[in-house]
Amino acid sequence: MDELLQLLEDNARVPLVDLARLTGKKTKDVAKAVKEYEKKGVIVKYKTVINHAKVKGNNKNVLALIEVKVTPQKDVGFDHSAERIFKFPEVKSCYLLSGSYDLLLMVEGKDIQTVAGFVSEKLAPLEAVKGTTTHFLLKKYKEDGVILNEKEKSSRLAITF
Repeated sequence: MDELLQLLEDNARVPLVDLARLTGKKTKDVAKAVKEYEKKGVIVKYKTVINHAKVKGNNKNVLALIEVKVTPQKDVGFDHSAERIFKFPEVKSCYLLSGSYDLLLMVEGKDIQTVAGFVSEKLAPLEAVKGTTTHFLLKKYKEDGVILNEKEKSSRLAITF
């Protein structure tokens, strides 16, 4: 991957001046490259990773990973079914997989019943859908390469006998 893209992926808040210094390029060239990446759709979105467990008063939505078995359709394979499914607002991410299931969805709802309703009322009735398995997310340890709940390192020396 391009060095500039790697730096932005690791931390999208790095100032252009610092990106230029880190890549050995001029600031105006880095700014031009970033604009070009955005224009071409290489850079799609800048994202903040939030540890929701540490936000006071946070109304935690329920997240579920849903494995979906679909029948590929003639001339379009899995793409048509995936597009129909990922357009639902409850679907936050959609991936084509190898293995027992064809699609993996990240679905968000206000509670378990909302996610269950999505599966039973919207997803399962689709003609191409042949089966689903739902896994509810209980705890996040790491997201997008960021460890969310690192333990504090003790400054005390260990006692050994």
